[in-house]
Amino acid sequence: MEVNEIQKLMISYFGKDVRRINHALKVYCFAKSIGESEKLDSEKQKILEISAILHDIGIKISEEKYNSSAGKYQELEGPDVAKKLIKDIDLPKKIKERVYYLIGNHHSYDKIDGLDFQILVEADFLVNIYEDNMSPEAVATVKKKYFETKTGREYISSLYGV
Repeated sequence: MEVNEIQKLMISYFGKDVRRINHALKVYCFAKSIGESEKLDSEKQKILEISAILHDIGIKISEEKYNSSAGKYQELEGPDVAKKLIKDIDLPKKIKERVYYLIGNHHSYDKIDGLDFQILVEADFLVNIYEDNMSPEAVATVKKKYFETKTGREYISSLYGV
């Protein structure tokens, strides 16, 4: 139930920014699917799903504060926004802390330290490839460098022919 509540909070936070809402929901959908296919345990799956919904939550304040949506600013601002947004959601501290970590590092691929993080990165790439209209060469490079799960590799191959 927490996931649904957090989706509603994210949608409310972004308001009329349908592009950002749609991005978050698409990443969530891929992350949920990959996590289930890769058989994450229930705690990691919950962390993954919440993180996917909130991964770009810092983008709004980054654009206001720095006039930029760059990943480094999202990582800097995102965890504090997420803390405020989900402060009243009844989740164990351990889960919340991991969510904040993933939000605060989701563009820092050298910090990937678990399957939940790996899947979040893959799900975000699956959506960004389309939204950023990446070239086939760039997609092939992304697959080679960043995709490790069986399901993520199947999805990128199926969607983008690499």
